[in-house]
This record gives sequence, structure tokens and C-alpha cells, in this order.
Amino acid sequence: MTELLTADQMRGVEKAAIARGDATGLDLMERAGQGVVEAILAQWPELTKGGHRALVFCGPGNNGGDGFAIARLLRDVGWTVQVHLHGDPAALPADAKENYDRWMQAGEVLPLVAETVFAGARPDLIVDAVFGIGLSRPVPVEIAQVLDVAGMKQWKSPYKVKRVAVDCPSGLDLDTGIIPTDMAAVRKAGSAWPATLNTANLTVTFHAPKPGHYLALGPTLCGSLKVVDIGLGGAARESQMIGQSPDPQRIRLAEPLFAGRNVTGSWLRSVMGKPNLPGHKFNFGHVAVFAGGVGRGGAARLAARAALRSGAGLVTVICPPSALIENACQLNAIMLRALKKDQPLAEVADHRVTSFCLGPGMGVSQRTRDLVQEVLARRAGEYDLEDPVVVLDADALSSFAQDPQSLFAQTHARTILTPHEGEFERLFPDLSGPARSRLSKVDAVRQAAKRAGCLVLLKGADTVIADPQGGATVHAASYGREVPWLATAGAGDVLAGLIAGLAASFGSGTLFCAAELAAYLHVEAARSFGPGLIAEDLPEELPKLFRELGL
Repeated sequence: MTELLTADQMRGVEKAAIARGDATGLDLMERAGQGVVEAILAQWPELTKGGHRALVFCGPGNNGGDGFAIARLLRDVGWTVQVHLHGDPAALPADAKENYDRWMQAGEVLPLVAETVFAGARPDLIVDAVFGIGLSRPVPVEIAQVLDVAGMKQWKSPYKVKRVAVDCPSGLDLDTGIIPTDMAAVRKAGSAWPATLNTANLTVTFHAPKPGHYLALGPTLCGSLKVVDIGLGGAARESQMIGQSPDPQRIRLAEPLFAGRNVTGSWLRSVMGKPNLPGHKFNFGHVAVFAGGVGRGGAARLAARAALRSGAGLVTVICPPSALIENACQLNAIMLRALKKDQPLAEVADHRVTSFCLGPGMGVSQRTRDLVQEVLARRAGEYDLEDPVVVLDADALSSFAQDPQSLFAQTHARTILTPHEGEFERLFPDLSGPARSRLSKVDAVRQAAKRAGCLVLLKGADTVIADPQGGATVHAASYGREVPWLATAGAGDVLAGLIAGLAASFGSGTLFCAAELAAYLHVEAARSFGPGLIAEDLPEELPKLFRELGL
């Protein structure tokens, strides 16, 4: 599933399924337990043979009920299973209590404390079913110490222990990807915590992934992620395919899947103008990229190259007259125009320019502010279908750090801001830093987009895109799509150019969809090139990538 459900949304679809009579709570718990066991054996086939030993940690809620089901199912296939419970069995929810009773018919339950957990022999497997979806408070310090991977050092060869989390490693907030921390309790407990680290080799969740699996610390803590179908239907189904306008009630994952099908080809064709229609170069859009002065044109040239490679019909770099020769020495297919300080922009960028990219290498200055405001003031002319796209990145954003509201007063629906975290903080200080500990990155970007009155793309390994209406997408470079070599100077300039180029054509999809596709292509191009990547390599990898994706 390519939608990320919050804790409240997941509880809602489960309640709806039960209300429809599709399943009982116990049915869902049993399916969840069976799905976890199957995922374990698929992840480590060697565990299907011979007797093995597992520790199952159960919590005081329904996540603990899943744990009891998992313990029973492992025991039924010949495992030696030791179960530990945090909390009072009598206080368990009804379905979890039923699974506790079923386990107790042929087993015992020990308290979840370090003394009992680490007293026995090293297990082959630890199952963390203590706190799952919905936890937004700190895990009690004594439980965090039990879950700490460092505790396994008490066993010989602790690296042989496989750790599985049910829904998430306990302590991870699945709405935010953050670990809530009670610093007062930390100080009281001493220096041994919060250095506590609860990680899993495999995390198994149900029906749909959750935002925290992809945001912030989620991918680092979860290991591999497996989503198990537990038979939910109705409103639980995906609402919008990638390439369509987002559902403001759901968070979308930017990947080419829908209802279990690979939709890469249809996604690219629904967003890109060039593969679908024959036409003149101006039918596929004209991108204008602004460059800085002498010695500062590299970033704009990177953005321009990406815009041209992604399908724009033509691209022009606009620079100060003093930088004309420097840029001319390095541009061929990309056109070049000089813009004097007091010269009207319309003299070098006429109405046929459908997409502007401002910021890379321009410099933080009043001149940059003036150009941004002049571009934002442009609207569709007599022969234009839409207002021009405006991509604002880097210096185009930082130039408004002292007065962001003057920028937001002019942005419009065809504008996208593409900050990294530092630039985002300059524009939205109240949605950054310590304030983010109370918000998910998705909620922060949604609020920013509403305030700015335009799209906002906040870059990172967990890139988030949001529009003013609440539509939101997470693009994650995780779970096998990691690209650490993408952290290189100029990579963000290439992304800005990709968005400008993809959105330039009259036949392109919406700006939101262009931004989603740009984020995906940006990472895929980096993965295709591999280690040693520099920003110049990204645009040149696109033709190969497009062929591999079926264009």
C-alpha cells in the first residue's frame, strides 16, 4: 500500500472492519500474529528447521495481545518460547486478555524486567510487542533499559540474536518518527539512559505503513519493513494513485505502486508532457533559470541541465552581463541571456517562458528579492493556459529570511518552495528546531504550505511535499533506496531544475505531481550512478534511467 496511515486512521479502519462484520478483534489479532511468524520465517529461512528459542516481550495493550498470539504460534511449530509482560494481566484489553489466557493454558508469563530477561540463555529471536502504534509518550525507563540493544552484551555472541518489532520498535512514535523523551526521568535514572537504543532487524506492521516508519529515526530503528495484509477493506483501501491529485486526508508515499501493482510507466506518462504528444519545442515548455554573478553560475547550470534532460523543450540561463562569457564557455544546448540591473525581465524572458527557477547561486541580496518578486508577479497572458511555474530554492528563500511574509504575500498556486532544513528554519522558525519535537515533519510542512499559500518541498532522506489544502507526500530514500552519496554540493540545485523541467510542458501533470516525480527520479538517478556521484552526474544519468523505467 502506498498510503501512510496515522495511528488514528489505522484504528479507524480496524473499527470499521469490525463494525461491518468483516472480522472480530480476535480475528485481526490472530491474522497479525500469523503474519509476523510468516515474515520471520521468510526473512530467516534457517529458522524453519530445528528447535529455536524466542523471548517475546508483551505490553499492556493490543500490541501485547499480538505478542501472545505470536508466542503461541511459535510454540506450536516447536519453538521454546519465554514470554514477559509489562503491566497487570487483569488490566489487558479484552482481546489481548483472551490471547493471554490462551497462552497461559500451557505456558507462563514472567515480568518484563532486566533480572528475568537476561537471566537465561541467549535466545535466537526477540519479539518486541510492548508498545506499538499510537504511543506518543516516553517508554518507562526500566522498560527502555530492557529493550536496549546494549543489554544483549550479557549473552555470549549477542550479534546472533535476531530482533523483530511488532508495528515498530517500542518507543518510536509512528506518527512522527521521533522517540519521545522524559528528560526528568532520564536525569533521575542517571547517565545510562537516554543512550538506550531499541532497534529491530525486522519490523512487521499491518495493512499499511505508518508515517513514522519513513520519517526521522523510523528507518534507522526499524531495520527491514514488512507490511502484512490482515484483510481490511472498505475505506481502508488506497484512495488516490500516484500521479493524481493527493487526498488531503491521507499521506501518500511517492513510489510507483498502487493496489499492489507497479505503475511506473503510467506514472511517468501522466506527469511528463513529452512522451505523450508530438509537437514543437515550445509545446514542451521554456524554462528560465537565473544565475549569480562571476564565479557563481555553476548551480544555475546544474539546474538548467536537469530541466533540459527532464523534458523541457528549451532552457535559458539568465545571468548578469559580467557572467555572460563564463556561462557561454560551458553551455551549448542551453541558451543564455544577459539581464542588466535595471532592464525589464520581459525583454529577456517573454510570455513563452512557462517555468522559472530562481535561487541556486544567485546570492542572498536585495537584487535576488527583486527578481523573485518580479517573477511571482507574472501571470498567464492572452496566449497562455496557466500562470508560469515558479521554483524557489536556496538564495531565493534565504533572501527573505528577515521578512518571509513579504514572500508569502506574492506566492501563488503554481509556486513551490524547495528548502533544506536550514532554509526552512529561516522562513518558518516556529515549525523548526525544538518546535518540531511536537510535530511530525508532515504536519510542519502542511502548516508551512498553508501559511505560504503554495507548495513546499522540505528536502531530506525523508523529503516531504505538501500543498495548502493539506495534500502531502513522503518520498523516502530508505529501506534499500539509501543514497548517502547524494549528500553532495549541487544536488539540491539539480532537484530544483528537475521540478522546473517536469512542470514546464503544457501537457504536464500538476506541479504537485511533478514535484513527487522529481524527488523520485533524483534518488533513482543517484542510485543508478552509485558511489562517487557528484551533482553533474545526475542530469546525465536521466536518459539511461528513463529507458530503464520504460519510456
